[in-house]
Amino acid sequence: MKNLKQVLFLFLLATVCAISAHAQPDPFLHKLYDSLHDSPMQQKFRRLAPMPAGVVYVQQPDEGETEIREHFRTMKRLGFNALKQILTVPPWTEEQVGLLALEEGIVPWWYGEGGYAEIDDTLLVRLKISRSLPLAEVLAHPALVAHQREVLKKRIEKIQNQNNASQPIPMAATSRAFDPEIGKRGDDLNEKGEFLFVEWLKSRYGTVEKLNYAWNQHHAGLFRPNLGPFKNWDDVANNWKDTPRREYNHVKDIYRFKVDHNYRRILNSAAQFNAFDPAAPYRGGGELAVFHPIAWYNVDMEGIARSLTDYGSFYPSMHFSWHYNLTEGEVCKSLYMQASLMNDFNKGGWTGGWESTGGPQQMDGEKDPGHDNAYYAGEGEITQLYLSQLAAGFKGFGVWAWNARSAGKEEGEYALLDRNGQVTDRAEALGKIGQAMQKYRFELWQAHKEPLVGVLYDWENEATWGATSTPGDDDFKLQPVRARIGISNALMEANIPYEYVTPDNLKKGLSGRYKVLYLPAMLSIRLELLPILHQYVEQGGRLVMDLPSARFDENAAHLPVGKGSVFEQIFGCTLDDFQYAGTNRPQFMDGRALYGYTMDATPTTAKVLAKYDNGQPAILENSLGKGQAVLLGLQSSINGFTQNFTEKGEGRQAGRVPFLPYVLGNYQSPYACANALAYRLASPVADHYFLINQGPATTASLNTKVMKYRQFTDAVTGEVLDATKIPVDGFGGRWVRAVR
Repeated sequence: MKNLKQVLFLFLLATVCAISAHAQPDPFLHKLYDSLHDSPMQQKFRRLAPMPAGVVYVQQPDEGETEIREHFRTMKRLGFNALKQILTVPPWTEEQVGLLALEEGIVPWWYGEGGYAEIDDTLLVRLKISRSLPLAEVLAHPALVAHQREVLKKRIEKIQNQNNASQPIPMAATSRAFDPEIGKRGDDLNEKGEFLFVEWLKSRYGTVEKLNYAWNQHHAGLFRPNLGPFKNWDDVANNWKDTPRREYNHVKDIYRFKVDHNYRRILNSAAQFNAFDPAAPYRGGGELAVFHPIAWYNVDMEGIARSLTDYGSFYPSMHFSWHYNLTEGEVCKSLYMQASLMNDFNKGGWTGGWESTGGPQQMDGEKDPGHDNAYYAGEGEITQLYLSQLAAGFKGFGVWAWNARSAGKEEGEYALLDRNGQVTDRAEALGKIGQAMQKYRFELWQAHKEPLVGVLYDWENEATWGATSTPGDDDFKLQPVRARIGISNALMEANIPYEYVTPDNLKKGLSGRYKVLYLPAMLSIRLELLPILHQYVEQGGRLVMDLPSARFDENAAHLPVGKGSVFEQIFGCTLDDFQYAGTNRPQFMDGRALYGYTMDATPTTAKVLAKYDNGQPAILENSLGKGQAVLLGLQSSINGFTQNFTEKGEGRQAGRVPFLPYVLGNYQSPYACANALAYRLASPVADHYFLINQGPATTASLNTKVMKYRQFTDAVTGEVLDATKIPVDGFGGRWVRAVR
């Protein structure tokens, strides 16, 4: 009888699992994810699965054809297959050097095989290649390689002809994220910008009445003294600059206008380039670090990614001394944060590391007072940089540089070769990663993150923080950046798979991808998001929000958080006041002194999970439908930005109340890894784990829990591994392939 009961139990369990699996054939909504930036161009990339391992070749004053060819042969031998860029010394031209690269088997552009002409049945028949061959074999077939080489050669000749024309047409193959054509960063506008801004307002709002409402002209103290709201468009054109600076939404509109202006510039440039050569990908994104306050910088990276969908690839610039000064020199985790945010802005589209560092730098970069912005970049650091990119979902890299500039700014820095032009261990290590990328290219193009937590990024929220930044409170614009870093740090340290998600993603139905949705320091929440969040919780999601959140709506007006509001329905409480701990009044929770935002809240349907020392609710959990909404009465994500602790010392350290248990509830990571950070990509054939070691050499133990694999190997060396005993170099990383 006991055995019969066990059999019946196992049968029922198997039946439930089968029903569940049938009901959710795509639990992480990968198909929807892939569709978010779909286009014929992106479909071509997915078929070809390009994995450029590119470098910048900088011609030295004494290098001629013999030396140039030797560089390219060395690159190819090590595992590099593309030139991210070519810098020449007269009388040499980029096209001349590009032809030499092509002859040596190196694609002379950043996109590698992504710039191949379409491979269809007609072409295969013409080249006498069997249509039954797998694409991997087709791409390696000598006839196909020779054909595509001729395609690329003709591209070089076409560029030469254009450059030599009597009236050459200037054409860019890439775009910058920001152009100061209409004003400097922030809310600055020049004369041209001011004129175009008014025209943009007319297009955006249509009527002056709508503009007055959006600019909060019906609120006391926010309209022009003695003049009141705007009367007509002439009034707006002549007097909009008199709007009080305390009115935040008109400042946000300046940011939006400058972003829209940049969109048009990028789209025009991409369309022009595409018309010149439809098979050649265009790239954009670029030089701006995601640790800058992006909205205040008048950039919308997600919008740029959207603009590139029909034309090419999206990328960040990743240089230690230009981008990680903003994280106080913390590089290890920040590498993945930066790559992940950029990849997640471009879900389903081709993102790559087309501007990334190759070596040490000490004298060149973005300097901040009080921070020594110089870096060691050896084999380990370079391994961490490029494995973090792969783990984030990047498909290829472009290294600045193969060899360094020979004089002036950047002399001797950023390069894979040493100062004497010799191959280094970091060049060899990265070349081997490049070879592994080629070997597993189709697996990597089919791979996806499978996040447990979605971390919300909203440009509107960041713009609100930026608008609140005045000369006296300039620090405000950095707070959403710190919050994003803080929650990401906490999740990475606990090896919890996460992904950044945007309101646009949620509106398109992607919320079901995340068991937990975290809102960090969401000072403003769009009214249109509240019903989406309500539905997310009702359908079984766990929504978590920390402080300071829910202060404003998208117009920087008071967000309804009282009795009967959608907020109260979701969180089961009213948010009565924001408070602050650690300045004039100490406040505690669980015996720990708090620092930063706290709250006065009144539960209606929520239960109290934790209280402040004064007995008032500190953490609330509300059950709604199948899910829960959690309100953390702490500035958890901002205080998770560990580098910020130096300003207040012990006080901010004390404010680190453990909050992840409240975030996760009953959920836990599907894997664990002792002694290393672990990132995972899942693909049908094999999963890929990227282990990152923040300290001296160690042995990592990877526990994949219920996920069972036939074998673990080092993807770079092929070595068979014991998952419980994986050696990882000091300050380095390891790429583990787990075969299903």
